[in-house]
Amino acid sequence: MKSDSNDYVIRVFSSPLEVGAADWNALLSRQPEANPFMRHEYLAALHESGSAAPQTGWTPRFFTLWQRQALVAACALYLKDHSYGEYVFDWAWANAYEQHGLAYYPKAVLASPFTPVPGARLLACDAPARHALLKALVHWCGEQRLSSLHLLFIGEADVAACEQAGLMLRHTVQFHWTNLPSTPDDETGYRDFDHFLAGLSQDKRKKIRHERRKVAQAGVGFRWSLGRDISPDDWDFFYRCYERTYYEHGNAPYLSRDFFRRMADTMPENWLLFVAERGGMPIATSLIAVSGDPERATGPSGSQMAGEAGARVAYGRYWGALERVDCLHFEACYYQPLQWCMEHGVQRFEGGAQGEHKMARALLPVRTTSAHWLAHPAFADAVERFLAREGEGIEHYMEDLARRSPFKRASTGNAGST
Repeated sequence: MKSDSNDYVIRVFSSPLEVGAADWNALLSRQPEANPFMRHEYLAALHESGSAAPQTGWTPRFFTLWQRQALVAACALYLKDHSYGEYVFDWAWANAYEQHGLAYYPKAVLASPFTPVPGARLLACDAPARHALLKALVHWCGEQRLSSLHLLFIGEADVAACEQAGLMLRHTVQFHWTNLPSTPDDETGYRDFDHFLAGLSQDKRKKIRHERRKVAQAGVGFRWSLGRDISPDDWDFFYRCYERTYYEHGNAPYLSRDFFRRMADTMPENWLLFVAERGGMPIATSLIAVSGDPERATGPSGSQMAGEAGARVAYGRYWGALERVDCLHFEACYYQPLQWCMEHGVQRFEGGAQGEHKMARALLPVRTTSAHWLAHPAFADAVERFLAREGEGIEHYMEDLARRSPFKRASTGNAGST
């Protein structure tokens, strides 16, 4: 397709493999809110492993915008016939369509599948290219007679483009930790875990120490591996734990063992694994994604974590256990990663979707944003009114959470919005 301005040419591909990895990653690296989950290798692994592919209800349509043979904008769009694996819940919207005899599915989603991490979704070299890409997306969705277009967990540049294009914004809340002590002018990060605990209120400090002590008294210790130091046996054990946890909750895992095998091959530097052991035997794991400056964080044998430009960030992703130990989840998923972040100069730890209990572990609320376009005018009006009410509720919720800060005094370094 040709755009009506700036001589843009739009090409749509049915597989990430049809888009050049170098071109895609070069464009991603220019985004201020890039993260590993939009890398070509990550999206290709989801597709090739069958985790996010047509057979699981994720049919890819990779949009690319070209100008004089240069890739100037791109995005990963998926046609969906369900709403699983998105973490921005629209089941009520789908039910309302069904009750009125209308088809909500298929719909179009811009997202990193199964990955509720905020960041750039409309990859673009500049604002005009981003706007042209979004305009092409809406036009294409209308031509395809899709019910809707949803951009999930978008970055600030995407928010601005969506507002300009008239899309509806929706906000949710996540919980993130920032490696800045309570003194605003101290930008060096926490010296160690005790320094971190010293900034918490007495009850929260006591609770965390009690939970960590329970795990230690149960005879559980931890080791960590980064990048290529994660052995094939550790990857196998991780997947055994991950798969078991899903099945215990009555669901099949979203991600296949082949997906993680591809991650170990193509993006090893972006993965950090904690293994809990008791009596010399592994009993649980926690897998963390990392990005940032490769010069500032290294593994036990010198392996480096490479990543996107700017801040060093860790992302809580997956966990699983073969044995039940009181407070083991908190230790594996929060305290061990936070301690690692402090020791390696990582600036932020994102705890994933939802989970108000994370506040007691000093992960503070941040607002995340998605954007939505609905083709049906009457439903679009109804959803817009709903989002206005929901948005007011989110604001009140954020205010309430701010009053319950676990810190002795609120710090601008430990709160904010994304």
